[in-house]
Amino acid sequence: MAIEVERGPARKAGARIAAAGRRLLDLVVPPRCLCCNAPVGEAHALCPKCWSRLRLIERPYCERLGTPFPYDPGPGAISTAAITEPPAFDRARAVAVFDDVARQLVHDLKYRDRGELAVAMGRWMARAGAELLADADLLVPVPLHRRRLFERRYNQSALVASAIGRASGVAMSVDALVRIKRTRQQVGLSARDRAANVRGAFVVPAERRIMIQGRNIVLVDDVLTSGATVAAATRALRRAGAARIDVLVFARVVGAEAAAL
Repeated sequence: MAIEVERGPARKAGARIAAAGRRLLDLVVPPRCLCCNAPVGEAHALCPKCWSRLRLIERPYCERLGTPFPYDPGPGAISTAAITEPPAFDRARAVAVFDDVARQLVHDLKYRDRGELAVAMGRWMARAGAELLADADLLVPVPLHRRRLFERRYNQSALVASAIGRASGVAMSVDALVRIKRTRQQVGLSARDRAANVRGAFVVPAERRIMIQGRNIVLVDDVLTSGATVAAATRALRRAGAARIDVLVFARVVGAEAAAL
């Protein structure tokens, strides 16, 4: 079922009430850095030290892959990697490089039950992916297999997608894409093994195809490593008739760092 973001007076009133609640909570429990737990001026934020260690990905970067360039090759530049091995998706964007602070935030959200991190991560993702979201029709989080969802109790990609939806006004569906194959963890696998592991893992249910056909989809995940998972998910969305599929993640592996994951 698609979750529509509320609009109009009700949304404004809700925002005012929420802001008042946050101010009251800050008086009782002073906000802490999301990464190191140092005191900060506002909730859902990083301290200056941790923020400086977050390697943000900003232009110039490859317009297809979203990977940073070491120099500015000019507007609209495409990397050699995107030319020689074009990705299954149309465009990808990420907030930061997957190391240090970004790695800790992703792991804390994913493995340590820190669902509150999704608020800030989703807000940063909405900013980094603003051009993807400008004419997007639907946010689709990369799903977990039902057994893994039962074990973990939540899907971190759905949490950040929900936060992106609140920040951008784009609707989100948690069941437009389903993982039908329980795959092994991708960590430690080679690029070839990662691709084989997720091959045929995703499907768009027949009753959800109407949500996908002819639509501009933004596929949401927490981290982009080899790209095997989002490629498999993208192919399932393509088969369902999506017009465009962009990928928005919080962090992505860049260059030689991929070999270590």
